[in-house]
Amino acid sequence: MFQQQTIQNQSIDLPLGKVVCVGRNYADHAKELGNEVPDAPILFIKPSTSVVALEAGFTIPSDQGRVHHEAEIALLISKQTKNISADQSWASISHVGLALDLTLRDVQSKLKDKSHPWEIAKGFDGACPLSKWIPQEKIINRHSIAIQLGKNGELKQNGNSTQMITSIPDLVAYMSNIFTLMPGDVILTGTPAGVGPLEKGDELVGMLDDQFRFESAVL
Repeated sequence: MFQQQTIQNQSIDLPLGKVVCVGRNYADHAKELGNEVPDAPILFIKPSTSVVALEAGFTIPSDQGRVHHEAEIALLISKQTKNISADQSWASISHVGLALDLTLRDVQSKLKDKSHPWEIAKGFDGACPLSKWIPQEKIINRHSIAIQLGKNGELKQNGNSTQMITSIPDLVAYMSNIFTLMPGDVILTGTPAGVGPLEKGDELVGMLDDQFRFESAVL
């Protein structure tokens, strides 16, 4: 079972719920995959069983083609949230973290070509490595959160929440008007450009807000 903890190793007394995600929330990422920039957020859900601890290292499927990393700013919902406005969004968020939205890219492409849903490319067991949580008050500027991911000593993804097509407050509000967000739910806010394949043995370093460092590896 995934234990939700802060960076100070304090347990968070919230159940782990669903993971609500958004696709193509950075224009450069949409462009690198040859996708159109959407007019409205593209939402999908990962089950709680997809979540594993990022810092512990994680495994990836070895028999389903390419597995891509997509580094994302993650948000922890701390109270029941429904039909809120953007200016109410941060009041529902207690912590911020870093997550990897792992994607079976070949599986996803085949399903998309057939106009089939592609949840199995996003929601498999272990598809959401998630860091320990940072209390919201420790974020220097919640309107400008930097995110980076390095692989084997090379910077692969480098973005900022200011580059999002739909901002964090607007995204949480939009989601709340479709899904009731419950305490313990996690929101992934989209990935900047630079996604790419992972291999067993890769060493990863994630940075959030230019001050929080998370190390991991593909086991």
